[in-house]
Amino acid sequence: MIEIKSLTKTYGGKTAVDDLTVTVRPGVVTGFLGPNGAGKSTTMRVILGPDHPTRGEVLVNGRPYADHAAPLREVGALLEARAFHPGRSAYHHLLALAATGGFGRQRVREVLGMVGLEQVAGKRTRGFSMGMGQRLGIAAALLGDPAVVMLDEPVNGLDPDGIRWIRGLLRGLAAEGRTVFVSSHLMSEMALTADQLIILGRGRLIADVSMAEMTAASAAVRVRSPQAAQLQLAATLTSALLIVAVGALSAVGTIAQDPSATPGEPVTADPFGGALAGVSAAAFAVATLGVLSVTSEYATGTIKPTLAAVPRRAHLVAGKAIALAATTLVTGLVAVFATFFIARVARRCALA
Repeated sequence: MIEIKSLTKTYGGKTAVDDLTVTVRPGVVTGFLGPNGAGKSTTMRVILGPDHPTRGEVLVNGRPYADHAAPLREVGALLEARAFHPGRSAYHHLLALAATGGFGRQRVREVLGMVGLEQVAGKRTRGFSMGMGQRLGIAAALLGDPAVVMLDEPVNGLDPDGIRWIRGLLRGLAAEGRTVFVSSHLMSEMALTADQLIILGRGRLIADVSMAEMTAASAAVRVRSPQAAQLQLAATLTSALLIVAVGALSAVGTIAQDPSATPGEPVTADPFGGALAGVSAAAFAVATLGVLSVTSEYATGTIKPTLAAVPRRAHLVAGKAIALAATTLVTGLVAVFATFFIARVARRCALA
């Protein structure tokens, strides 16, 4: 388990990580998501000790990483894919790392087989592609059979088969009860790999949610703007105009035959009948919009902050009913006048 508590890291006057508090739990693949420059790599460097926190602390399995007697058995990490000497073979690169942790040659052969590099184990790494370098870095991370696996952008440079392989590897490690912490700037990749998401932006925590919650929330689109009030007013006016237009079209379509008229006389529009039809159409449109608005609140989850702000549901329902009634009244009055005059004009045109 990785526990990050109130972590802040600054470089001069720039804050790379700002008061970050999260817990990375074992048994699941935790994705560390954010754009380039969000502070993901900085956080990982602080976890392992190359960088020291300005404030806060980071614990790995209950203690700072540097305090572990055998750190390679606690955390296996890939922070830089090409962190190996180009003149060494893949085998001798891992053998040198194994010597620092007290691991034997057999373990080196095992991890080379796990990452699919056994056929090129004797080749110098200077000729390795980026994908092969990623596999070698992952092999180094797995060398100590660690309880925590932490990989920074592990899919970079991998071909489609390699990407499928790394997904299966990460899920297998998590299924064994290990803590798996993987960074990426690609939401599409995390959606296929991670069970839990920690999202970082400009060094600050944006979200710490399960992938299921993130997928459900992504069904809704939230629009943010510095002109939010103007956008809301424009949307309201547009809805009102649409409702009036529906009423007007209904009025124009409401044609009353004069009972005293003989067959063959022109059919004329009745202003009063048109007005009543317009009110009915407007009321129906308002009711429909009200139902859609309420159901969309539940579908998108926006009802949750509303209920949190107004915990007494009777008051909430009463308020929504009053707002709907007032909207229907105002819209109905507008529709009465609009459709009445439209019907009068239509009648005059018919009589002319």
